Amino acid sequence: MNEKKEMRLTVAAGLLIGAAAVALVLFGNPANMGFCIACFLRDMAGSLGLHSAAAVQYMRPEIIGLVLGSMILALVRHEWAPKGGSAPMTRFVLGFFVMIGCLMFLGCPFRMILRLAGGDGNALFGLAGFVAGILCGVFFLNRGYTLRRTYRLPTTEGAALPTILIAFLVILAAVPSLLRFSTEGPGSKHAPLLISLAAGLLVGALAQRTRLCMVGGIRDFVLFREKRLLIAFVAIFAAAFVGNLITGNFNPGFAGQPIAHTDGLWNALGMMLAGFGCVLLGGCPLRQLVLAGEGSADSAVTVLGLMAGAACAHNFGLASSGEGPTAAGRVAVVIGLVAVTLIACFNTFRKDNAK
Repeated sequence: MNEKKEMRLTVAAGLLIGAAAVALVLFGNPANMGFCIACFLRDMAGSLGLHSAAAVQYMRPEIIGLVLGSMILALVRHEWAPKGGSAPMTRFVLGFFVMIGCLMFLGCPFRMILRLAGGDGNALFGLAGFVAGILCGVFFLNRGYTLRRTYRLPTTEGAALPTILIAFLVILAAVPSLLRFSTEGPGSKHAPLLISLAAGLLVGALAQRTRLCMVGGIRDFVLFREKRLLIAFVAIFAAAFVGNLITGNFNPGFAGQPIAHTDGLWNALGMMLAGFGCVLLGGCPLRQLVLAGEGSADSAVTVLGLMAGAACAHNFGLASSGEGPTAAGRVAVVIGLVAVTLIACFNTFRKDNAK
């Protein structure tokens, strides 16, 4: 496929994903949260009993659909390949701290775009921090940062996470009493199961085909002046913005935004941590789910790190709320920035990197 056709496909995918996010809100998802990988993984962790925050517990079919949609299309296109072994524990730790940053901001990079499209001015601070974090990561990439190569693995390794998610889907549909569900708060707001699953399948397939990644968009533009992935997220923003205008869900301002707080500094620092960590991982939380669907055991471990971060954030009072960040959450973000910087330094400047 030539470059122009690839660009048209990417723009079309972005428009469809933005429209799907607006539709999910109409069908019951929280406002400005048609899709949020961080929030949805947090809800799933709560549904499994990994944390006890009653307001954020639900087994989100969108996440299951994302991984399965990616896997199905990867199989069809002969791109499914089980692989891993590239610093799995480092990736787990990075995923953990990326989630801490996201829950300081109250959203992943995907939701940041949707919050902007809904008129939430607080997301501008998040965007500024996100770009700053990506630039920090690019600094290390330019100096040789690497988590080393991956290796071909048995089929069972690549299929493990999709199989677990299929089991969760069966439980959700057939034996929901085994799971925890919110009766109020964001976890209680959700689209019907089949609609959520279908949206997840669609977005997973589109993201797999176009290599969609918010971090990758900004990173590639800075490094190579490549703008295709960046334009995809502009298309998502445009579709969600127009959709919100049509449906009456565009509410410009800073105060009173749904599931958001107005502390600009910590919105920025939270997304700075998320952006920095995602560059070191090689992709945003959405991209990690798509790669896990393609058979990457490293990305599957990263997803587990994200869920562990969500569980700890709510078990130990690290996550923000609409009233703002907690003192413990601020400390956790600072620790995260230090930890991610140390990981970047060790994997850039260690002596054996020069070999």
